[in-house]
Amino acid sequence: MTHIKIPQDRIGAVIGPKGRVKELIERKSTATLDIGSESGVVEVIQGDDPIASMRAADVVQAIGRGFNPDKAIEFLDDDMLMLDVMDLSQVANTPKELLRLKGRIIGKGGKTREIAETMIGVKISIYGKTASVIGHPDQNHIIRTAIEMLINGSNHGSVYSFLEKKRNELLRSQLNSY
Repeated sequence: MTHIKIPQDRIGAVIGPKGRVKELIERKSTATLDIGSESGVVEVIQGDDPIASMRAADVVQAIGRGFNPDKAIEFLDDDMLMLDVMDLSQVANTPKELLRLKGRIIGKGGKTREIAETMIGVKISIYGKTASVIGHPDQNHIIRTAIEMLINGSNHGSVYSFLEKKRNELLRSQLNSY
């Protein structure tokens, strides 16, 4: 059994319209979700498939970190996907600074986030005091580095160049693995 605390305003996303998201997670993972609407604690009770049950916890945590349930459900279809959560409050000293950092990561009109997602093949969520990534370990490492570059003041052009270089490396390594 796993307990996951998620923000109050994300409980509805875990449940979904007419309970559909909760039902889908339970059906695909064999786990049972006991959702404490008041406390924000989701209890993931292991089902017949222990590994899929553990992945259900990843789905719940990802939804709690602001991901659309449709994106988070992918954890149940790809064993290599991982959730990487970065606590931005560790580097932002004020609420204004936190807002500025989140803005740098998202970019004007969401451009920076969209470019990073497209080039590296990940999903990124900026929610509350966190930046979270869903991807394979090598992809997450690249995005973490890119986000750290943005946090440390690198200009967006440098970050895009870094992402382009890493995308090409990923493509080469995928070709070599065939």
